[in-house]
Amino acid sequence: MTKPVNGFSKLNKTEKINWLAENYLNNNDTAVSVLKQYWNNNNELQKLHDEFIENTVSNFYLPLGLAPNFLINGKYYVLPMAIEESSVVAAASKAAKFWNERGGFKATVINTKKIGQVHFLFQGDFSRLDQLVTNIKPKLREAVKPITRNMEKRGGGILDIELIDKTEKLESYYQLFVKFDTRDSMGANFINSCLEKFAEVLQEEANKNPDFSKEEKDLQVIMSILSNYVPECIVRAEVSCPVDQLSEDANMRGEEFAKKFIQAVKIAEIEPYRAVTHNKGVMNGIDAVVLATGNDFRAVEAGVHAYASRNGQYSSLTHAKIEDGIFKFWMEIPLALGTVGGLTSLHPLVKLALDILQRPSANELMEITAVAGLAQNFAALRSLITTGIQQGHMKMHLMNILNQNQATDREKEEMVEFFTHHTITHSSVIEQLEKMRS
Repeated sequence: MTKPVNGFSKLNKTEKINWLAENYLNNNDTAVSVLKQYWNNNNELQKLHDEFIENTVSNFYLPLGLAPNFLINGKYYVLPMAIEESSVVAAASKAAKFWNERGGFKATVINTKKIGQVHFLFQGDFSRLDQLVTNIKPKLREAVKPITRNMEKRGGGILDIELIDKTEKLESYYQLFVKFDTRDSMGANFINSCLEKFAEVLQEEANKNPDFSKEEKDLQVIMSILSNYVPECIVRAEVSCPVDQLSEDANMRGEEFAKKFIQAVKIAEIEPYRAVTHNKGVMNGIDAVVLATGNDFRAVEAGVHAYASRNGQYSSLTHAKIEDGIFKFWMEIPLALGTVGGLTSLHPLVKLALDILQRPSANELMEITAVAGLAQNFAALRSLITTGIQQGHMKMHLMNILNQNQATDREKEEMVEFFTHHTITHSSVIEQLEKMRS
């Protein structure tokens, strides 16, 4: 029976692995070898990876692929994508090629405001609290000058500080609602540092305010934290072309394709069960670029899905229509991304991914990432309304099945040829492989 461990974080990496093997892996030498197999031979590089997080025992690899031929705002890009799911990179590349021949993608950053909040409890007269916050705004800004100085030199900083009354939702609950511009930084540490200083000043000023009662002076800060919901940090991505240029299938005219495509989008706009899967396709493209560029894909996911629910029901992120014979497909999406700070200056592959993208600004990375999501969604919908999603997906999945069964290069070649003319299922692949081997 395993027992709790004390001082685990103080063990070195080998000791952690030995403890893991003894207590949870039945001293499995193969498991230990797998963990060590993924260590980098460069000790300095491995040390860098070990220090990204706590209690590291190995590195976890994801494939880093390239999706070429993305024409965005008249400029060509190759998109680095870190993802394990079969067919995502291939689908993005195919969509890029399709739209490359029809004018490419257009992308525009609409705004870049990010949000932070000081959440606190105040029992007393709102008008006196409102007056206090109004009076101390200069002090709040002055208190964070050492934090904001460099950001302000780059054109960013604190945009607005507002008192929000939430007492109808929760007794005695108020917020300092703060808007920031963090320029090329995602800005989490910057925002949180400012907010914690604001909280400190707010409590001090409340405690010494002569107009406050004893109860009012006892203002209680609950927490100070940025929000990953950024509905004012929005980027728009779009494509358009004449309807008659849409179809590459001789069996489906452009007009038929457009109408069917638009109906598929409308279903996702009104049906949450479909919208979740529809938007997951968008995020296949977005997350892969976000991860490759060292940004926080979990924060992006949370903010995007909140935005998809902003009107009271979860709905499609993308939209489509025909206007004057022109098919239009677009998306507006919140993306708080950075190209400086965090892993962007530490992780060698992240630095390389940003080099591949020609060292974009945060705004440019927002545009590129949004386009990746739109392209991925277009590719998925095109498959769904024409050949079906499984044809392309299973072609990619075939190689995974073959690798799981240690197929040789010759076997892979013959199996790919065979399944060009046969339906791919896990069982059919195993059956054909066994026949080949016998």
